[in-house]
Parts: sequence; structure tokens; C-alpha cells
Amino acid sequence: MRRSGRLLFGGRARRRWIHLILGGALAMPYVFVGSLVLGPLMGEDDIFGSFPLNLGSFAAGLPIAAVTSLFPLTRPLETGAVRALCGVDGDALAHGPARTRAERARTAVWFTLHLGLGGIVSGMSLSVPPFAVMLMALPVFAGLRDLPLAPHFLDHTWVLALSPVAGLALLCALAACAAGCGALLARWAPALLGPSQQDRLAAAEARAADLAVRNRLARELHDCVGHALSAVTLQAGAARRVLDTDPDFVREALAAIEETTRRTVGELDAVLGVLRDGDAPGTAPAPTLADDLDGLLRRTRAAGQTVTAAVDADPAALPPLVSREAYRIVQEGLSNALRHAGEPVTVRIGSAGGRLEITVENGLGAAPASRPGGGHGLRGIADRVRLLGGTAQAGAADGTWRLHVRLPLTAT
Repeated sequence: MRRSGRLLFGGRARRRWIHLILGGALAMPYVFVGSLVLGPLMGEDDIFGSFPLNLGSFAAGLPIAAVTSLFPLTRPLETGAVRALCGVDGDALAHGPARTRAERARTAVWFTLHLGLGGIVSGMSLSVPPFAVMLMALPVFAGLRDLPLAPHFLDHTWVLALSPVAGLALLCALAACAAGCGALLARWAPALLGPSQQDRLAAAEARAADLAVRNRLARELHDCVGHALSAVTLQAGAARRVLDTDPDFVREALAAIEETTRRTVGELDAVLGVLRDGDAPGTAPAPTLADDLDGLLRRTRAAGQTVTAAVDADPAALPPLVSREAYRIVQEGLSNALRHAGEPVTVRIGSAGGRLEITVENGLGAAPASRPGGGHGLRGIADRVRLLGGTAQAGAADGTWRLHVRLPLTAT
């Protein structure tokens, strides 16, 4: 019983009822135009004095409404009303005007249904409640039985006893009719006002492009900031431990900290420039193997880490995209070595068979402190490698952690 009451008189049902009444209000100008067409044809001056002619005017106005629905603003206005009043998910509806013939046809069908069902429910909402109230009041107010339009059988006792029930039943029937029409419109709205296949494809492509940009920004922030923080933390710790015994190492560590933070601030500004709406991207270029491999190794060694590098490929001859992604992969491999405190670290970069091969190996030191949610470095490496069509392997074996990556040199 409670569920039936919500279906007939709940908030959603009331909003859909309002939506139908708005459709009836929109139908009135078309009914007037239909009466102007139907009156001369039927030879009647008083169209609204005849119920059949009223229905005829209503039916004649609906095709006119279908034609006017072809205006571009019809679909945005209707979808806005459906979102606000019918309880339909906004993603299931189109956002802009109809562009294709099929979209315009569906909009015309929807507009005609909205005005048609809305006109019927609006007419019932105007006529049924007064009659139902009169039926419920008949046993109490005897004067209602003497009204000119009152049927002669109202004097029977059994009619007076059942009239309140009949009046209540009429109100429930009106609510059920409005709820049913509103539910039908809500069910048909995604099919008639929903996006076309082209709209869905364009929206999916836009979401995919936005997600790709967000993922790239997340990877860039993780790699540049994460590596810098790891390096600076270890450099500061190493300098603190030998502050009184090795001033030269302390000066070297402080210089490395200054260089690391300055460079990271530039990279961070470049990445955040993409996020600033309307701002131009930062001017700091993305680092590549050709630009900063030696500096990356030097800053890592300044933290007290033993790093051996063997470079058998010419970084300057690498495609810019491959060189940039390879730099980030090497940077993340060194960051993992710094975090895990595994020494020594070996970096090998070479080319064979049209592929750039990167290997980073380090000993398995003490397990690092766990972080909530874990790290994302290896996932970021996998994403970079997958986008370039390469392969990546990472794991521990024989007391050594090994990261091995192959990148095609023809990646674009």
C-alpha cells in the first residue's frame, strides 16, 4: 500500500505530473490554431462549445506542434525539462540541438507525445477533481442534488452511499493516469531525446582523450616529484651523517639538492601549466636521455648511491618521444633503487633489432616502509611502455631486483 502511494503521489510522480501539465500548457496555442482551421471547415463559430470539436482542434494542433519542434532549441529545452522533472539520468539524454534528420524526427515524435499526453492529463486535471469533490460531498450537501447538471438518479440511497467512494476512486484514477503517462514519457525519453551513435562515439572519444591526458599528467607528476623527493631525502640524510667528517661530500650533496629541486620546480611548472585553464604550458622542456641522463646519474650518486651506467646507444639519435619516455623509465628505476636502498645499481641502455633496451638492476636492500595504497611507479612504467608498443618486465631473482624494458625505435 505504501509503495503504491509513492508511485501515485510521491515526489517523482508529482514532478512528472507537473511535466505533463507543462506539456498541456504548451499544447494550448496549437489547439487555438487547430480551432481556426477546423471552425471554417465545420461551419461552426463556437468551436469550444462542442466537446467533439474541442477534441478535433486538439488533434489538428498536434501535427502543427510536430512541425514547430524542428526548431533547434526544442530538443535542449525538452531535455532540460526531462532532466529536472522526469527523473531521467542526464547522461542518457543529448545536450545540444538535433543535427541529423533522424534526430529531428525523434524530437518531433517526443514533442508530439509530450503535448498530446500532457493535453489529456491537463484536461483531466481540470475536470476530474471538481466532479470527484462533488461526489464526495453529495451525502452532506443535499443542495448539490438540485444542480441543473446533476443526474436524476442521485436521489437513490445506494447512490449517495457510494458517491464518496466513487469520487475517491476518480481521484486515484486521475493520479494513476498521470503516473502512467509520466512513466511512459520517462521510459521513452532516452530513445527519443538520447544521443545518437555519432554523439556517443564523440563523447567516448572525448572522455578517452581526457583520461589519457589525466593519466599522462599523473605519471609525469609521480615520476618527476617522486624521484626528486626520494633523491633529496637521501642526499640530505647522507649529508647529515657525514656533516662533521666529510665537508666536501656535504657540499656536493647540497649542490645536488639545489640542482634537483630547481629542475623539478621547472618540470612541475610545465606539467601544471597544462592544468591551468587558459594558461600557456610551462616553458621548461620535458627531459630526455640526450638532455639530462648524465645529470640524472650524477644527482643519484650524490645521495651516496653507487651507480654504474653502460650506454651503448647514442641518446641524441633517439626519436624525441622514445628519448623522453626512456628518461622517465630510467628515472623511475633509479627512484625505486633509492627507496629500497639496494646497492649497487647498474643501468644499461642499448639498441638491438630496432628496439631500445633499458635495464636497471639493484640489490635487494631492506624492505621500505609501506605506503597506503602502495606505489604507482611500475604501473606508470607499464603504461608508458604499452602506449609505445613495447614490453616491460620487473621482478626479483637471486637477490637482485631487475627492470627490463624494450621500446620500439619507430614509436610515434
